[in-house]
Amino acid sequence: MIFKENFKMGLKDIDKQNQIKNVTLLEFFENIGSYHSDLAGYGADYTKEHGRGWVLLDWKVQVLKRPKYGDELEIHTWAKTMNKATTYRDFEVYNQNKELCAIATSRWTMVNIKEGKIDKIDADIIKAYDPENKNVFEEKEVKKLKAPKDFSNEIEYKVRRKDIDINGHMHNIYYLDLAYEVLPEEIYNGEQLNNIRVQYRKEIKLEETVKCRYTREEDKHIITIISEDEKNIHAIIELM
Repeated sequence: MIFKENFKMGLKDIDKQNQIKNVTLLEFFENIGSYHSDLAGYGADYTKEHGRGWVLLDWKVQVLKRPKYGDELEIHTWAKTMNKATTYRDFEVYNQNKELCAIATSRWTMVNIKEGKIDKIDADIIKAYDPENKNVFEEKEVKKLKAPKDFSNEIEYKVRRKDIDINGHMHNIYYLDLAYEVLPEEIYNGEQLNNIRVQYRKEIKLEETVKCRYTREEDKHIITIISEDEKNIHAIIELM
């Protein structure tokens, strides 16, 4: 089943060129995915009642034509490739002229929130989402990212109450916000980067302090978010 929803940008959703921000795209994707899950019966209300919910593992996004303020967006999403442990969800973004503006894929797992353990994606869940055999990228699965050893810049951040989501962890979109804080000034203030990869490794909890490190590898801007004691990698973000 392909699920569709219309979205319109507000002032907080645009950059200095009046174009959509990458963080906004992730927010729109998250919202339409939630609406689809509500329809399937496995959304926020299900999580509250049963203590089970979807946890995001990966993002891969490519912007083809950056939408501008005033554009009316129609976003399509669908579930695909569901197995017992993980599932993928793809997205397409169209403007009012029916032009394809962005594509994305994401990888998810079902987790028992109270126990902090991966839960099985059973036949009832698969049936409810009615997966499609359609891929926005040629590669059907996202590849694992590798954390660089060297870095040129580092900041520290202590997680606040406003950062926490319904699962009790730092909300997934805020990882990208945090990544932008460590970018060099000329990159941060330059043209928006049209290729985004985010890989989540370990959840970040309230009042934890993390280190955010920046590495430049040719045309790639790599941000690694690690624990304060440097023992755990929380996320790797790659921007191009």
